Amino acid sequence: MTRRTDWADHAYSASPADLGDGGPGDLDGRGAPRDGDGPSDGGSPRGGGGTRGGTRDGGRSRGRRRGSFGEAAEGRQGSGSPSSSRAETGEPPADPAERARGICLRLLTGQPRTRKQLADALAKRDIPDEVAEEVLSRFEEVGLINDGAFADAWVESRHHGRGLARRALARELRTKGVDSAVIDEAVGQLDSEQEEDTARELVARKLRSTRGLDRDKRLRRLAGMLARKGYPEGMALRVVRQALEEEGEETEDLGLGDF
Repeated sequence: MTRRTDWADHAYSASPADLGDGGPGDLDGRGAPRDGDGPSDGGSPRGGGGTRGGTRDGGRSRGRRRGSFGEAAEGRQGSGSPSSSRAETGEPPADPAERARGICLRLLTGQPRTRKQLADALAKRDIPDEVAEEVLSRFEEVGLINDGAFADAWVESRHHGRGLARRALARELRTKGVDSAVIDEAVGQLDSEQEEDTARELVARKLRSTRGLDRDKRLRRLAGMLARKGYPEGMALRVVRQALEEEGEETEDLGLGDF
């Protein structure tokens, strides 16, 4: 089985393109004014027209002030709001199906996703349910969405990369919306023998850091680590006991109730 790099978890935050453009007068999509929309240097209160004693340059600055004010006014008239610009140009609203396809393709570019993950992302972006269903079904037809392949790759990656057991892997796949039958088939890749071998490797790596602690504390720490990764109680205790015995610890008085 080929080892794969462990995947990180991901959020589905909308990009500015997904949430809608800010329009020609909104460069950063948050309503920030464009250069030239604010008052010009010549229009400051101290340089207002009609000063009592005139200006040192014989009124030339007054003419420049009038010119700059006119240019600013003209610039404001030419930069209408996004909605008015679309109305004037007759630009139609974005096609929901086209938006849905774009959202799905962007999300699938980074890593595989389940159908449920993509459906949730489309719902957050207000894509109508019937449009989302049609787009997602088409993506499944062409193989861009494949929950079975996703689950197989997830099991392989998370077992080899994180040492997760079948129970933990199944729990993770359920949170991603994978069907129960698909999950059972995917985690079936791992048998009990392979699971136990991985558990031994995990304990061997952790064992050194517990040296110097008393036996019961070592047992709880090592068995607890395996339990968090989804290993059954009996298997976890058996693997830990064998590891401690190899280091000379007495474990004959330990039973399942001590786990």
